[in-house]
Amino acid sequence: MKSRICLLALLVLAPALASGADVVRHKIPNSNFPIAAAVEVPAGRTTVYLSGAVPPVANADEPANSIAAYGDTEAQTVAVLGRIKAQLEGMGLSMGDVVKMQAFLVGDPANEGRMDFAGFMKGYVQFFGTEEQPNLPARSTMQVAALANPGFLVEIEVTAVRP
Repeated sequence: MKSRICLLALLVLAPALASGADVVRHKIPNSNFPIAAAVEVPAGRTTVYLSGAVPPVANADEPANSIAAYGDTEAQTVAVLGRIKAQLEGMGLSMGDVVKMQAFLVGDPANEGRMDFAGFMKGYVQFFGTEEQPNLPARSTMQVAALANPGFLVEIEVTAVRP
């Protein structure tokens, strides 16, 4: 009898659960830092995992494996997020659908070998937490020893959820 009640409840609730419950973004308590502390994705939503994106060449007159060819951390961040935005839009998604981000930053020689977190944030806030696009992803940002090209300072991968 108990299993029949559970099955009946599941059959009654299943349409409501799959009907498009909203993604819930939890703010960081007592903070206005532009990332979510956590993001809840309801059952029945499709997740899309984008591979890491790197910046395009910004200055072809510079050596191909140089930072000068790709720009500083801020410029690379904007370029990478622009690529991600275009890829998402090509899939019928937007930056507002991003629920998780991992950003890999290389230490910048112009910053004594430390990642340029401030430069990264200047690029990041052009895409997230804006009036036009207020949705914030859960995010990790880390310094790595190197990326595939010595000129890359930034690689970003994201997970998005279909609305």
